[in-house]
Amino acid sequence: MSVHPQLIARFKEACSIFEINAIDTHSDLCRALDALAADLAKDIQARKQLGAGDVWTDLSKLWKDLVHAQLTFWDGDDSDDGQDDGSTASAREKRKQSSLCALCVSFARFTRNLVAGVPANQVKAFENEPIIRRLLHYYTSWSSLQDEEATLAARILTQMLSNVVTGNENLISTLWETYLNLQEDQVVLIRLLTSPDSRILLAVLTMIAGCLHESRTRTKLLTRTAIGARICVTMLDDMVKLYDADEASDGARAFDVGYSIFTRIIESGLMSDLYVKLAMSDEIVTPHQSTLLKLLDSYLQSAPISSPGTRSRITRMHARLCPMLSNLFFALSTYAQRAIRKSLRHSVPGTNSDGLVPPAELDVLLPKVCEALVLVAQCIITIILTAQSHSEGGLGSAVNTASSENAHSYFNQVRFEGVGLAESLVELLRLLDRFLPRINFGKPVGGTGESADITQTAAPAPGIDNPGFNFLKRDLVRLLGILCNENRAVQDRLRKCGGIEVVMNLCAIDDRNPYLREHAIFALHNLLKDNPANQAVVEEIKPMGKWDDNGILRDTPGAVRK
Repeated sequence: MSVHPQLIARFKEACSIFEINAIDTHSDLCRALDALAADLAKDIQARKQLGAGDVWTDLSKLWKDLVHAQLTFWDGDDSDDGQDDGSTASAREKRKQSSLCALCVSFARFTRNLVAGVPANQVKAFENEPIIRRLLHYYTSWSSLQDEEATLAARILTQMLSNVVTGNENLISTLWETYLNLQEDQVVLIRLLTSPDSRILLAVLTMIAGCLHESRTRTKLLTRTAIGARICVTMLDDMVKLYDADEASDGARAFDVGYSIFTRIIESGLMSDLYVKLAMSDEIVTPHQSTLLKLLDSYLQSAPISSPGTRSRITRMHARLCPMLSNLFFALSTYAQRAIRKSLRHSVPGTNSDGLVPPAELDVLLPKVCEALVLVAQCIITIILTAQSHSEGGLGSAVNTASSENAHSYFNQVRFEGVGLAESLVELLRLLDRFLPRINFGKPVGGTGESADITQTAAPAPGIDNPGFNFLKRDLVRLLGILCNENRAVQDRLRKCGGIEVVMNLCAIDDRNPYLREHAIFALHNLLKDNPANQAVVEEIKPMGKWDDNGILRDTPGAVRK
């Protein structure tokens, strides 16, 4: 199949009579371009045939005329004599703007189809990239993105630019390096990513994903440069916005493409670089860092394991994540402990004898810190359990067993200012048990196991019901149980820092932490396994109380609580 000669002749004729400032000539050219675009979309040979001709001279002139007319129109520089009244002038301006926008859509659609899969055509079309970028800048202004016609133009231009570079390594590298070295207000990728239109987001995210495909160099630019970080910030905002998009919608597809971009960052070993780039001097954890951790947690839990090669790749990637996650845990845990101690020191005095004295003030960043702690703990848990599953899988057993031991031992041996991760966990859990009373059947439960009516003693702490505290104790005690599993040295360390008593006190129902009791019991089992010294500690405490039918630990009369 080839392009119909009559269509080419029609295109040539329309170009010959076309005058950018004569609106009446626009429609003929648009129809010719749209008809050609439909033919080009069906046949690569037609694209090669047309691209080998002199069509590029006409196209280049059309793009230059369009950008000049569009931008001078924006500046109010037109050829009208100004004699018409305001309403007539306004109607004429709207008609001209609509016609120019339609021209842009037809130009872009025609070029998009002409270059698809034809490297020679891509090179020719890329010569007009600066002009296309100016038009994208124009059509991504705030006012333009409120207009349906302008939104369509921005989307088709983005698709066209994506087709111009797709599969052409040289063009992709040139475009990527150019865009990541522009002034921020000139980076059209950022402007496109702020669009409320999910179809535009799908188009620009698809283009970004194509630029990063199998290129660690370009992915590195995205995570280590200032402009790259701004692009990532905007993409993370989009991921939050698109998360609840209806399945099979453009928004859902855009989310999937965005997820693949962050998967690329993670698998390239650049997660730590990006996390640091997203930091702000006055915040221990930023909203964008939290979103990034959610994506990492999701990736780690869903990464497929189907072959020895895949297992080896995942093991290497996990090894790169371990230092980042341990550093994050220590930073977040230290901050949380400091904030809780400060809050408890300023607690409102009361007559409540069960230890439920709510703090008077709450660090406003603490809920977000605790939310991040949950995510970091889940990531560490997944890495350790994945390594253990590798060692039990039977494929490459020697290597996999070593990786399992390495992941487990790394988190058991890592220290911050002389404090191990296990000890930090225990201290944080001890403070949280004072700071966050267990919620059982809607009522807080104090240290004695008795339900308390806080309203009769002191007002609850502002923000203490923040969802950021949910699942915190559960996931921390789960991590503790995994760290001490079949590790005598860690079992002994936890006994010496009071970890056994802390874990025993968590063996209770807590509505804020579903399955807390089950995970605490499992952790206690791992603490006691084949360890007589730890078992002796429990024997000393055992007569202290018993569990009631509601899972609350009740004191035995005469027993002394340690």
